[in-house]
Amino acid sequence: MNVIKKSPVHTLGYNFVATRFLPKGKDEYYLRNQQNKIGSSYRQLTAYEIEVLVRNRNTSDNWNNLLVSEAFTPELVQNCKFFGLVRIGRLEPYYLEFHNLRRPVGLYSSTIISADLGNNVVIDNCNYLSHYIIGNDCMIVNVNELAATDYARFGNGTVKDGEEEANRIWLEVCNENGGRSIIPFDGMLPGDAWLWTRHRDDKQLQDAFRKFTDDRLDSRRGYYGEIGDRTVIKNCRIIKDVWTGTDCYLKGANKLKNLTINSSAEAKSQVGEGCELVNGIINEGCRIFYGVKAVRFFMASHSQLKYGARLINSFLGNNATISCCEVLNSLIFPAHEQHHNNSFLCAALIMGQSNIAAGATIGSNHNSRSPDGEIIAGRGFWPGLCVSLKHNSLFASFCILAKGDYPAELNIRFPFALVSNDVSRDQVVIMPAYWFMYNMYALARNAWKYIDRDKRIDRTQHINYDFLAPDTIQEIIRSIDEIQQCVGNAYALKLQQRMSAAEAKKAGLDLLESGNRLVDDLEVLATGVENSDRKAVLVKVQQGYDIYKELVVYHAITRLIQAAERVPIRDYATLQKLLPASKTSGEWVNAGGQLVPSGELDKLLVQIRNGKIKGWERIHEFYIQQGKKYDDQNLSHAITALQQVYGVTLKNNKSLLRQFLQQTIYTREWMVKGIYDSRAKDYANPFRKMVYENRAEMDTVTGRLESNSFILQEQQRLKGYKDSVQAFMKTFEL
Repeated sequence: MNVIKKSPVHTLGYNFVATRFLPKGKDEYYLRNQQNKIGSSYRQLTAYEIEVLVRNRNTSDNWNNLLVSEAFTPELVQNCKFFGLVRIGRLEPYYLEFHNLRRPVGLYSSTIISADLGNNVVIDNCNYLSHYIIGNDCMIVNVNELAATDYARFGNGTVKDGEEEANRIWLEVCNENGGRSIIPFDGMLPGDAWLWTRHRDDKQLQDAFRKFTDDRLDSRRGYYGEIGDRTVIKNCRIIKDVWTGTDCYLKGANKLKNLTINSSAEAKSQVGEGCELVNGIINEGCRIFYGVKAVRFFMASHSQLKYGARLINSFLGNNATISCCEVLNSLIFPAHEQHHNNSFLCAALIMGQSNIAAGATIGSNHNSRSPDGEIIAGRGFWPGLCVSLKHNSLFASFCILAKGDYPAELNIRFPFALVSNDVSRDQVVIMPAYWFMYNMYALARNAWKYIDRDKRIDRTQHINYDFLAPDTIQEIIRSIDEIQQCVGNAYALKLQQRMSAAEAKKAGLDLLESGNRLVDDLEVLATGVENSDRKAVLVKVQQGYDIYKELVVYHAITRLIQAAERVPIRDYATLQKLLPASKTSGEWVNAGGQLVPSGELDKLLVQIRNGKIKGWERIHEFYIQQGKKYDDQNLSHAITALQQVYGVTLKNNKSLLRQFLQQTIYTREWMVKGIYDSRAKDYANPFRKMVYENRAEMDTVTGRLESNSFILQEQQRLKGYKDSVQAFMKTFEL
């Protein structure tokens, strides 16, 4: 049966914190007094004010415990019940208006228990307001319950004094069996979440992360809920143990429980109709509306949930949008898009700039007897319509998957590739560098779009959106080596000759570098791509190989030109100092959207293990310092990668540098042409044109190709790049 406790009515609103949990010499209000930043000084009511309050049908268990500011107008308090210590700021004869909601300042038809109310607030028809601190100029209208408990943790994974460890909130990200669980805390960054989910066998490191989090969280009981200044709450049902920042807007929510909702005047957060959110942290600038269900979740700044989306046991990165669909047990880096009702994402690490299409099932399709599988996808992951994948699978950056039910686990190592499931031939087909051949418009526009839409105020982490960066370049380098090996193996098979791996790779290198047409006639197979006996066929191998090599040059030279302009550099001798002598590029990792040299990360981990780094704040300083170093480290990596791939050095080699500079102009030209051509196909396709009466109507509906702002921008940037190359060559007499 339900346990209904009975207590004397005069105790209602008192003894919020049990005596055993109060520090020596402290009362139940000591944390409340620390929290109250309203800035009012309080006094007791006058006899006249009490008379007016009683005449306006207000009641109190003890009028001496109803404290008010000097500018208090008792006529603005009507039909309210007060219990416990209630402190009220200024109430003046104004009305507040927000989005056509107009209400007079004051307290009306509400039950208020042990709360602090800011200056000129509107509390109207709040059936149960308990243990809250309400900021200035807030509007709270038609709310069934707004209450905080003495053990409120506001979405953080803390355990309050006297609680069992089982009460701690964990986020079971990346894996459904909880093997990569993390403890959420206000201020967590995508890099923090990623770092904690890795190295799970390193107990010393895991214990350090746990301690960093416990040190950051407060186990004391007695914190009141807070509603920040200028926050508007209307037509909500249950709001329990929720902390909000300033300028927040909550309307029509069904249930909000155990949440932190960060918000500010510069980045306002909003929760809308029909939402049910439990055990979460929401950062500034987020929008959640229209029937969203989220449980055990973290939303980084400026992300969105909408149209019935379900987000459970997941971390959603900055500037991401999820609507309609279901996402479980996933760690998602910044700039993720998932818009369709029938898409599903589960047990995945998605490294950002991703787009999950309708019908895609990146979910519980395990090949083991336990739900312990994972999928890891690099930046730019794009599974197409009705794609179904098996766990475990691994994808390089900017992989696009054609429609299909992929029957076994995949390990796709080629970046910018199109992956297809050829059912008729029962084989997997991979086209390396597909994006640059056929969809340059989307690739380039997405990179521009993510930068344009990055609304973060806190830029502790330097998020990279360039499609050519250390992570993709190192994948390209490995792919170049693998293509050489695969072509050599195919050549040996065609000749029916037995070759060692080294001999086959040398043969493949010679064929590819000479542009031998024989490459197009070979059946080039990749190994270890699918956990099956099926073939994994590489197509358009020569084109992909050539593009990969060209991209390495383009990336390195563009970084060099930018560095010379950034410093700036005006003599050849100084330019030489920017060129590393090494011909072996180091590895990089994607730490929550921020690209970091793996060697630098290893140093950080050593410092964590030996106790030199003692908290998340120091790790955040590491992100900041790495962000400052990124341009120089990226340049060094890019030049080293070029030298590694081509077997040359740029130091004191003007003719080679001149050749590469001129080559990048050609590369940039075909990129811009590819941007135009891939978009122009939409205007030439007769099946696209047939729904319009004429070209004029099509242009009116879709916009004129010639007026496409992004294409015009890229064409203008091409001219600017040519000027930069000419200026560079002139400056250094190349």
